[in-house]
Amino acid sequence: MIRGETEQNGTEAIKKWSAFGAFLVAAFYLLLSGAEVATQRSFIMVAIVLCGVMLDRPALTLRTLAIAAFAVLAVMPEAVVHPSFQMSFAATLILITGYRAGLDWTRASAENSFAARMALWGIREVAMLVIASLLAGLATALFAAYHFHRFSSYGVLSNLLAMPVVSAWVMPAGILGVVSIPFGFDGIWWRIMGEGIDWMVAIAQWVSDLPGALVHLRAFGVGPLLLATGGLVVFCLMRSPLRSVGLIVMIAAGGWAMRTPPPDILIAPGGASVAVRTGDGRLAILRGGSDAFVVRNWLAADGDSRDASDKALAAAFTCDGLGCVARLADGRLLAAARHPAALDDDCAHAALVVAAFDVRRDCGSALVIDRQSSLDSGGREIRLTDSGLVESRIRPKGIDRPWRPARSEASEGAAASASRAGSAGSTPQDATPRAEDLDLDD
Repeated sequence: MIRGETEQNGTEAIKKWSAFGAFLVAAFYLLLSGAEVATQRSFIMVAIVLCGVMLDRPALTLRTLAIAAFAVLAVMPEAVVHPSFQMSFAATLILITGYRAGLDWTRASAENSFAARMALWGIREVAMLVIASLLAGLATALFAAYHFHRFSSYGVLSNLLAMPVVSAWVMPAGILGVVSIPFGFDGIWWRIMGEGIDWMVAIAQWVSDLPGALVHLRAFGVGPLLLATGGLVVFCLMRSPLRSVGLIVMIAAGGWAMRTPPPDILIAPGGASVAVRTGDGRLAILRGGSDAFVVRNWLAADGDSRDASDKALAAAFTCDGLGCVARLADGRLLAAARHPAALDDDCAHAALVVAAFDVRRDCGSALVIDRQSSLDSGGREIRLTDSGLVESRIRPKGIDRPWRPARSEASEGAAASASRAGSAGSTPQDATPRAEDLDLDD
């Protein structure tokens, strides 16, 4: 009996020393990887579990996840709006819930033969990989759609093909490479690891070439995202039949996101680039200067797979040397003025005038968005309604941020006075747009 207790104590001591060694390795990996948000979450959760082993205390996974969330936010509170934080914690939360349910039917007993135990082990591994991919994909789908405007249809297939390579090939080779660095023969392990990574890339390329592999989605507001997050929390934390309420809420959030009306007009900061929704439901984009990044974001947010450099994007605009015009869905005109000489005609006929320079004159009944107002607002979205044009700004008036303080009333009054003085007698140089704003072909 004394011998058995001694062996048990020795086993417990080895387990604690092993947990301490694993803690050091995890801390080293945290520093080696750059300590991104997802890595911080993993390290904190692993550290809590390992400390529980060393202190003979069980670690509750959901509480561990909550502690990790509070710890990350205590260091970087801004991380809560980043996709890495949202997707990492959402996937981990639903995986904990799924693993808690378990796959008891795949567990082998001592009465089963060796072949049966191996078969059940293989079935369990494949089933857990498929279920984990499905759960993580469903939990992060709305977050990926909100931030990246796309959805991968074959995520389960790619994970099923790539994860065995990662677990049995890439990661072991990487660990052996790190261990071999002090001895100088780590190169062979990096080559082996690189071949495994090449295999993963080949899998990703093959899956991405399948029909319908990537679904482009239109952007939606933060409301559906918050509603889906609340539904996910309810579904994962509740153990009573009320859990189904969370699932219903997530489905409702998805429906809300799909029904979000897209904007009819988009204006880039500075007014150099303008987009108008045409009769076929797609955006016609007039690109000015070096706004390729803005155009790519507009197309992605609209669920449009066209290339930003496609000249056909501007087919709905009619242009001359002074500017361009396009017809809105309700029949009115939008004018994109590129020179002050175009304002007389644009103000007389257009409902909306977007100028790539500062407009220092009255434009009648037309709504004018010039370069300065567009820079102050940070770009705009405009929707056509029965009551007129309804706009929303990236930077609403009065917003005061440390990196861009709000303009005081005194400065706004001075700017208005300067504008009126300029309209009374401006020189051609005062109203001439910048060269990059006039570059319509780049």
